[in-house]
Amino acid sequence: MPARKRLRRVQVIFAGMLAMAASVAAADTLSEVAGRYDIQPSSHIGFTVAQVGGGGITGDFKKFSGVFALNKSDIAHSMIDFTLYPESVVTGQARIENFLRSDAVFDTENFPTIKFKSTQITQTSPDTAVISGLLTARGKSSPATFQATLSGHGKNTITFHVDGKIMRSRYGMDVGTPIYSNVVQFDMTIEAQRT
Repeated sequence: MPARKRLRRVQVIFAGMLAMAASVAAADTLSEVAGRYDIQPSSHIGFTVAQVGGGGITGDFKKFSGVFALNKSDIAHSMIDFTLYPESVVTGQARIENFLRSDAVFDTENFPTIKFKSTQITQTSPDTAVISGLLTARGKSSPATFQATLSGHGKNTITFHVDGKIMRSRYGMDVGTPIYSNVVQFDMTIEAQRT
């Protein structure tokens, strides 16, 4: 076989391999992991509140629950229902944790849960979506938006990285501003099991 034909054949084989690799990569899409899932305790719900001059408050919540359903034919018809228990807040500093649980911030005695319920999910790429919904804390509800990225899945498990920002003042939790930012940055890893 002439060298030119051999080179062309290698190029065709290589192009086919690239197409197969692209096809496998494209399989990790939101529509292909559709189903109903329970959020697992192994998830991580982290947050940060910046402080003027550096530092701030960083922590996470240890207790939460939730479900979500990904609609295979139309991601926009998916839903998320999530409950956070603010008494489970952990920052590594007991004084700050007690302050956050007090009536100055979460007021966990009167408002033991923070809830998020989706109102719209917009797919922005094969493996990303913007989640809009209502966040309810301290008896006040306000729109909130989060960005979600599919970061892994197994046969019956799925993992998302989710981030977003909320304004504390919308929920009557703006104590300490402007020294502490009015913005709470969430950084979450959501692990879920298909039900």
